Amino acid sequence: MNTSNSNDPLHGITLVQIITKLVDIYGWAGLGERIDIRCFNNDPSIKSSLKFLRKTPWARQKVEDLFVASPRLVVKDCHGPGISAGVDTVDDLARVNMILTNNNLNKTN
Repeated sequence: MNTSNSNDPLHGITLVQIITKLVDIYGWAGLGERIDIRCFNNDPSIKSSLKFLRKTPWARQKVEDLFVASPRLVVKDCHGPGISAGVDTVDDLARVNMILTNNNLNKTN
């Protein structure tokens, strides 16, 4: 028997949806500050971001991590009503801060 339930918070969410929601929340400048990659900082667009992220697993992972760690409403909007992931508690907020801090530390490397 095949069930459609998944523990993956990104299950059913496309990369286009992820980028669009992150840009809605942070803007291109804010996204570029959080994840320092050229497609977010130099003449950013959804198309150029998709092209780069589909070819670059480490960058895509950072984007997906930021998306999952983003406020609950963002992820809920992508899944549809009744399904959500993201920030629910103080512990989740600490996880968001840790991910953002790690992304900023990786900028200097």
